[in-house]
Amino acid sequence: MKILLFGKNGQVGWELQRALQPLGEVIATGREHATGEMCGDVSNVAGIRRTIAGVKPDVVVNAAAYTAVDQAESEAGLARAINAVAPQAMAEATEKLGAWLVHYSTDYVFPGTGTEPWAEEDRTGPLSAYGRSKLEGEQGIVQASGRYIILRTSWVYAARGKNFAKSMLRLARERDTLNVVDDQFGAPTGAELIADVTAHIIRRLLCGRQTQESLSGIYHLAADGYTSWHGYACRVLQAAEAAGYKLKVKSDGIGAIPTSAYPTPAPRPLNSRLRTEKLKQAFDLHLPRWEQGVDRMLEEILETGDNQ
Repeated sequence: MKILLFGKNGQVGWELQRALQPLGEVIATGREHATGEMCGDVSNVAGIRRTIAGVKPDVVVNAAAYTAVDQAESEAGLARAINAVAPQAMAEATEKLGAWLVHYSTDYVFPGTGTEPWAEEDRTGPLSAYGRSKLEGEQGIVQASGRYIILRTSWVYAARGKNFAKSMLRLARERDTLNVVDDQFGAPTGAELIADVTAHIIRRLLCGRQTQESLSGIYHLAADGYTSWHGYACRVLQAAEAAGYKLKVKSDGIGAIPTSAYPTPAPRPLNSRLRTEKLKQAFDLHLPRWEQGVDRMLEEILETGDNQ
């Protein structure tokens, strides 16, 4: 099996380089590959098409995305080029080869209303330029390909690089007070989990000589359970306290504020809960509680001191 990975240096892309290795040859590319036969700059549509045609992969995994949610409000064209135009071009190129495309989307395609988890067939209604670009990307893939897996996920984190937990630890050390939004709800979902589930899906799609076109579709992938950003922050500081970290703000001293008290250029969905039954049933999967992944990530960053 030959797998072509776009976006190798992102949080999910980094973990995919590990998780996909047992399946076959993995050819990974990123933005540093902007010219030549191997183009990883997904804003270069011609380069993407040329790369896919040259590699002739069995599966293309697109972990590249424009994820600067607030900045997308002023860079809607760039966000659309990366999140919508590029995925459709990938879908058209894989369709010509009879290959599969695995692509990642987001809960931001929904309006964030209500309290029930969103199902795959629920009506979309993005609130932001970022959400609109991701929804257009989904629609382009569906129109262009008969062999695709779109995985909508939410609140993605990884121990590597910057993340919410590291920000909370830094602020709790530096500030005398700390306030965190408590009316947005979702499931923190680790890049490791996303990568491992992706590998499991790909193996199912290409087991033996028969591809499983009936599995083509949109799925929700998130850790089990949910919390608020405030609840997430409390768990982070509790872990730091247990590890002996000196903090100015303790876990029981974090202020809870509404979204309206923390305005941002791009509106945030209040309800980011995702229903995952379709994914679990189709691919015979168990998704762990969000606390398990977060605790593992916290153990890693607290032990190594990589929490800046």
